[in-house]
Amino acid sequence: MNSDAKRAYIVTMLFIFISLASVLISLNTGTLHISPIKVIQTFFGYGDFKSTTILFDYRMPRILITMLAGVGLGISGAILQGISRNPLADPGILGLHAGASFGLVIFVTYFHSMDEKASILIPLFTFGGGVLAAFLIVVLSYERYKGIIPIRLILVGIAVSAGFSAVTLFLSLRLNEETYTFASRWLVGNVWGRDWIHVIALLPWILILVPYTWFQSKTLNALSLGDDVAAGLGASVERNRLLMLATAVGLSCASVAMAGGIGFIGLVAPHLARRLVGSMYQHFLPVSGLIGMVILVLADTIGRSIFAPNAIPAGIVVAAIGAPYFLYLLTKTK
Repeated sequence: MNSDAKRAYIVTMLFIFISLASVLISLNTGTLHISPIKVIQTFFGYGDFKSTTILFDYRMPRILITMLAGVGLGISGAILQGISRNPLADPGILGLHAGASFGLVIFVTYFHSMDEKASILIPLFTFGGGVLAAFLIVVLSYERYKGIIPIRLILVGIAVSAGFSAVTLFLSLRLNEETYTFASRWLVGNVWGRDWIHVIALLPWILILVPYTWFQSKTLNALSLGDDVAAGLGASVERNRLLMLATAVGLSCASVAMAGGIGFIGLVAPHLARRLVGSMYQHFLPVSGLIGMVILVLADTIGRSIFAPNAIPAGIVVAAIGAPYFLYLLTKTK
């Protein structure tokens, strides 16, 4: 094992420990306090009815959603930064979240029946909206003989995001009160009220696409070096770029389908991971996913504990952290 791989292994193990500690803190935090020892006892079947109900019926689904969505958003951002060769690329900034929001509003407007089982269809609609946004961004960012221009990718993403947001707002204003409340909570990244059906809906996307992304680490390494270098290394540039873009869209849209419109994790997590373990994708992809998990779990924990009894949506907490970091990166990026 070389020094870079050893360092990546140590950092990964460290963040696994931090992730477990964050989850334990989150399980312990809430209106009804449950001590860490009581949490562990409950997991092994020695808890009372009260602690069992609180943990397994209310807190566990919510925490699992934040864990899975954090991983998905962190890795999605890493993919987008690689294929666009743009350090400021992020699913939210590029307009994918706006497309996903459009897909959700289309679902709640025309197809859904407020039935819990219908929740399993939400990722499909948000994925469709994200694909539409990605298609528009790629088409409008592409220039003949030059391919996708990085700076144009950001500008077009902002424009596409504004367009989808306007349509989403227009459609949401036509909803009835109950449906509008559901949609508005989702749009600000509120994970309150998540149930096991939501975990089941998100889990396959993460279990399939995250390992696939890691197995494509060499392809991402090649794409991040530029089209000419990637082609020289034997990679099918356009085909691999489209496959990885579809993977990023799937991860981000499935994640925001269940966690809501949460931005900046896809920007912050890859940057921190790259600083810790270097730019080789096989090394920093796992760390990027773990950092995304820690950020979202802690953001949800902070939002429902520090500001209690008035809970703040996790998306707002993440934005409060991510927006200043984005401005810092903007000043440092040439």
